[in-house]
Amino acid sequence: MNELPEGKKIILFDGVCNLCNHAVQFIIQHDAKDVFRFVALQSETGQKILTHLGVASSSIDSIVLYVPGEAYYIKAEAAMQIAKDLNSWHKIISYMSFTGSFGNFVYDYIAKNRYQWYGKKEACMIPTPELKAKFLDT
Repeated sequence: MNELPEGKKIILFDGVCNLCNHAVQFIIQHDAKDVFRFVALQSETGQKILTHLGVASSSIDSIVLYVPGEAYYIKAEAAMQIAKDLNSWHKIISYMSFTGSFGNFVYDYIAKNRYQWYGKKEACMIPTPELKAKFLDT
């Protein structure tokens, strides 16, 4: 995928999920080193990245962290990898072992119920002009 920004980690998120949108806002606030770029799973670029990775969009329901040229992470492992780069006390979470079956069990439970608990938007979030550079498909 040549059109991705160089040296950035890409977070694919559910663009209509209120919980996911709040998580993106939190990550932006605590991304002091400007590590991350964001793209909605539902967008054309999001779908191209999933195809490039060989991941069926039907098997992903909320978050993917893509480190171009290195690896990609899903579910609890993605959250742990993202936490490593945050400039906040939440970085501590990255050192806990929530990956594997227990972490994914908790992650899947929250993902399954996120629309019911937090609601859903009619369309993907449109970033403010100040944040537009952090998003790949706007």
